[in-house]
Formats: sequence, structure tokens, C-alpha cells
Amino acid sequence: MADEAVPLWSKTEEELESIGLPPPFWAFAWAGGQALARHLLDHPDLVAGRAVLDVGAGSGLVAIAAMKAGAARATAVDVDPFALAAVRLNAEANGVAVTVLGEDLIGGPHPAADVVTIGDLFYERDLSRRLLAWLDGFLDRGVPVLVGDPGRSYLPKQRLEALADYAVPVTRDLEDAEVKRTTVWRLAPAGRAP
Repeated sequence: MADEAVPLWSKTEEELESIGLPPPFWAFAWAGGQALARHLLDHPDLVAGRAVLDVGAGSGLVAIAAMKAGAARATAVDVDPFALAAVRLNAEANGVAVTVLGEDLIGGPHPAADVVTIGDLFYERDLSRRLLAWLDGFLDRGVPVLVGDPGRSYLPKQRLEALADYAVPVTRDLEDAEVKRTTVWRLAPAGRAP
């Protein structure tokens, strides 16, 4: 992860933007991913022996935590090829095997999974709408969806059951705080209150 957040972010974002590539979201352990990873490590029963699909995986923190907690397999999904490279490197450094998938799965067929994890993806209206509709397909099949989020703007709170709260250390320059209160949630099916 990046230690000097703002200078690295600014320089990398400028250089990537100049060649038409996205900002380096994967370079930072965002609060939702940190809380979700901690929760999986503290509650391995949620993933032990199961296939985990981590959507919007970034650096792979949650997928790696799932493997460390005993998941049968973890697939890290991200559209950014640099994120996928980071996942591979981080998984190797942590002594676990994580499958990477570089596709935008949202809105498409639902891959096989026993648990779906989402960290910090409810930050844009259209993305959140698409994501929620797609996640409903997993819920319809009885696949639990776990969400780590510090209260991003488009978090569907009316459909979430809080599992745990964490005080997550973050970079003030990226999050406007030094600690973010972050919740791990279970997503409830549409039309059913958590």
C-alpha cells in the first residue's frame, strides 16, 4: 500500500490520465475493504471452505483475507489491469492463491460463488444502481453478500443489516479524517427488511 498518499496519488493519477488510464484506486486500502478484511479474519466461519467472489477488489486485500480465513478459493474481480497486477503481487507476498478476473461483471451473468464481498463501491449513483440490481441475482440464489462501507453517498442503508463496526485508520488527505467509522453489512434481498 502507498505510504505517501497524496504525492503518489497525484503523480500517478496525472501520469495515468495523460495516457487514458484510470486513477490508482488499487494503491490504497480503503476503509470498507479494511473493515471487511478484518471481519473475515475475525469470523472465518463466514468464508471457510467457500468460494468467495470479491467485486471491485482493488489491491486484493479482502480476497487475501478470505483465503487466510480458510476460503476454498477467492476470485478478485476488478476492471483495472494495474489492480489485478497488485492482487497477484499481494497474494504472493501473503502466501495465498487468488484468482484474478479483469472484467466488468456487473449486469452480466453471475459467476459461481458461495459468498460475495464488496468494499467501498457505493460511491456513484449509476454504479450503485447497477451493482445493487446485479447483486440481487446472487441473493435470489441464496448467496450472501457482505459489504464493507464507511457510509459512502449511495450506500443502500435500507437494505443492510449491520454485522460489525470498526474504527479504521485512514489517510486524511484521501478521506478527510484520520479514522473512519466503518460498518460491515449483510445485504438483504429487495423487498425484505434486514
